[in-house]
Amino acid sequence: MDTSPDRYLQAARRASTERRYAQAIAHFETEWGGLLPASSESVVRYLTHYGDQLTSRTLRVHLAALARWHQQLGFADPTKSYRVRDTLKGIQALHPQPVKQAEALALHELELCINQLAEELADPLPVVRLRAARDQALILLGFWRAFRSDELSRLRIENIQWRKAQGLELFLPNSKTDRSNRGRLVKVPALKRLCPVAAYEVWLNESELTEGALFRSIDRWGHIGEQALNANSVSRLLRQVFLRSGVDPEGYSGHSLRRGFATWASANQWSHKALMDYVGWRDVQSAIRYIDSDGPFGNWAL
Repeated sequence: MDTSPDRYLQAARRASTERRYAQAIAHFETEWGGLLPASSESVVRYLTHYGDQLTSRTLRVHLAALARWHQQLGFADPTKSYRVRDTLKGIQALHPQPVKQAEALALHELELCINQLAEELADPLPVVRLRAARDQALILLGFWRAFRSDELSRLRIENIQWRKAQGLELFLPNSKTDRSNRGRLVKVPALKRLCPVAAYEVWLNESELTEGALFRSIDRWGHIGEQALNANSVSRLLRQVFLRSGVDPEGYSGHSLRRGFATWASANQWSHKALMDYVGWRDVQSAIRYIDSDGPFGNWAL
């Protein structure tokens, strides 16, 4: 058993954040040719160079990566300079950009996907049935619980309690908004149609999995992988299902499930508080970002 403190330090960091920070440092050093440790003036020149090429959100991530690199190695943090902060503010003022968001998966498109997967579940080839069962469970759980891709990829069977025809209780050890890693217990309801609980049952029966990662890769011969499905694979998986279902996949990603549920819930008169509590958002602005809502123009609408 590993008793070194490094494993605890590693556990405190999200893998996705680590990847983004590593890419940011490589961009500063290799792409731009910056030197580390960096001075505040070099960081200002870096921001100026990419101010009209990268979004301010991306630049903030790069600054955070640079800040942590310097802090971890005991160097003064050059990103704290007022010139760095003012340069970023100036970039935001001169190059405002709308936030790019994934298309929300509407209920009609969700039904088309699940109908297609239902046909594939009756296919004589075991590998086709296996993938259909996995994809159906992933899509329905992701939609009705508004899960992020990384949350879906981290679901483990031993953390799920299944009460047939009633619902599921899932324990999420950590998530993007759970900075203290306390974990969160969420419930998934059994529904009359498009039921995530029934889809979960089908997937377990087809896969015969009893522990470990819930969603995994499946190769061409129908072998199920040992490790969890990579979170970055969720968007590709969804687009493949959309194509087979006759749905144009343009603009859709793993976040389409989360946005789709938020939009559906808003249209069905969920209050902002109820939606925030269910999904796990901390502030109203986070919820509003995911909701596509139409103004009530009534008879004035074309």
